[in-house]
Amino acid sequence: MSDQTPDSLIPYDEIVQEALRAVVGRVLGEIQSGGSELPGAHHFYITFKTGAPGVSIPPHLHERFPDEMTIVLQNKFWDLEVREDGFGVGLSFNQIPSKLDIPFAAITAFVDPAVDFGLQFQTADEDTPAEEHDAAENDGNAEITEEALTDAGADDGSNVVEVDFGKKK
Repeated sequence: MSDQTPDSLIPYDEIVQEALRAVVGRVLGEIQSGGSELPGAHHFYITFKTGAPGVSIPPHLHERFPDEMTIVLQNKFWDLEVREDGFGVGLSFNQIPSKLDIPFAAITAFVDPAVDFGLQFQTADEDTPAEEHDAAENDGNAEITEEALTDAGADDGSNVVEVDFGKKK
């Protein structure tokens, strides 16, 4: 018997990634149906690939974040619209209102630090390492630090789920 794992003809990694992204959609959908009010201390850090297909952000944000961007949904956001394939939301950056449209497939991380919950996702271009980027710091929200994102994704028994099936050969 061979020690090698045979290549799967079923794309399990893609199926799991899609299912986990559906968690983000369901959470945002419940917030939308509840009048876009976040319950209790809940707030979300959402990191996404700015150059992914279907992402629509203002040019000044794309210039500042050419690869990846992290937004916070906490106090000041509006027009949350959740669709089957993604969501749109209004946020303010340096007191400039902006509308963002983000497909779920572009999301690389979703964190709710209020309950120590996080999800990390693979994207189609995982072969290219992400450039370091500053947090978007949308107006009126908690400061996002790399440490906060790292802590939220730490392997400390928290509720962070990371799925990595490796690359197909």
